[in-house]
Amino acid sequence: MFTSLSVVCILTLLQLSTTCISSHTQLQGTLHRRNYFYIGEQYVNTPGTNNGSEIAFGQIYVEHLVPATVTQSLPVLMIHGHGMTGTNFLNTPDGRLGWADYFMNQGFEIYIVDQPSRGRSAWQMGVDGNQSDFDATYISSHFTAVEKFNLWPQAALHTQWPGNGTAGDPIFDNFYASTMPSLVSDKESSIKVKKAIGKLLDDIGPVILLTHSQSGQYGWILGDFRPSLVKTIIALEPIGPPFINAVFPPLTPARPFGLTEIPVTYSPPISSSSDLKPEIVLALTNASLGTTCFRQAAPARQMVNLKEIPTLVVTSESSYHAIYDSCTVEYLAQAGVPVTHVELADVGIKGNAHMMFMEKNGLEIAEKVVLEWIQNTVNK
Repeated sequence: MFTSLSVVCILTLLQLSTTCISSHTQLQGTLHRRNYFYIGEQYVNTPGTNNGSEIAFGQIYVEHLVPATVTQSLPVLMIHGHGMTGTNFLNTPDGRLGWADYFMNQGFEIYIVDQPSRGRSAWQMGVDGNQSDFDATYISSHFTAVEKFNLWPQAALHTQWPGNGTAGDPIFDNFYASTMPSLVSDKESSIKVKKAIGKLLDDIGPVILLTHSQSGQYGWILGDFRPSLVKTIIALEPIGPPFINAVFPPLTPARPFGLTEIPVTYSPPISSSSDLKPEIVLALTNASLGTTCFRQAAPARQMVNLKEIPTLVVTSESSYHAIYDSCTVEYLAQAGVPVTHVELADVGIKGNAHMMFMEKNGLEIAEKVVLEWIQNTVNK
């Protein structure tokens, strides 16, 4: 259980001693050791020079959090979504404990990354691709105040964001200030994530992989790339649906390999994305909501490297993902992936939108859905 102390105690990495400081917000945290490192860098000539000078690119920042008492055999590796950084999981914008602290309290080591060319993982001008960012209205209308904009039917059910979710509210302002420019190309991001986080997995060994939103496709990529090192995938509203964007125009083709921008292993093998033959699933298609659901035409090729990785997809009640995550799950199941879909409203957890782990009932989701999945699937 969390302590009732009105101070925060930090076990420093270098001194291995306990320091207690007053906390104005009275956060009650888990005693832990913190370290960080970088991995995945490559050297290239400094753009615009020919004198042999080099710079590093492609590296990722990795934060390693170790509770004073580790009771779980596998660490949790957390990967954030588009426009975000690993700070998403540290604490909430209104100062409550985040998922990193919750899972440390349950005895898990935690690894949190910043995606390549994002946040504390340097973007190199002239080497890395173009970037884009989210404006404040986008964040409010898609994530934090969706009930005020009603861009999709379920948005009206949103109740769990702390504060009013718009610019000028101090909780929103704190959250929006944490957003970062991101690579425009999901293909470029996928290639860099595969290299850098693949190397991280080689170094740290097997993990519980937790993804959110844009990083959902990285779960399938990393599970395919290092199947023996990914023991389960927990995908919080993973990017989708297959083959095409949904809900928000333009509804353009995307993820040509089904759920990913870059190739993953299929059986029978494919030589290009055109070997996958999409067909419409009428039961999961809703043109009025901007969603066309595709699966493979039978017989479906199998995502063979994911067939031994138990996978959980979690969908909030009031998120735009409520419209199409079932299509993503259908694609995974047809391709032989052992997938379970938990829609939070079905287990009595209501009112959440896309940033569920930051919302007022975020720890309830961690305990009743994610931890329970780990205990029943990985720790059984």
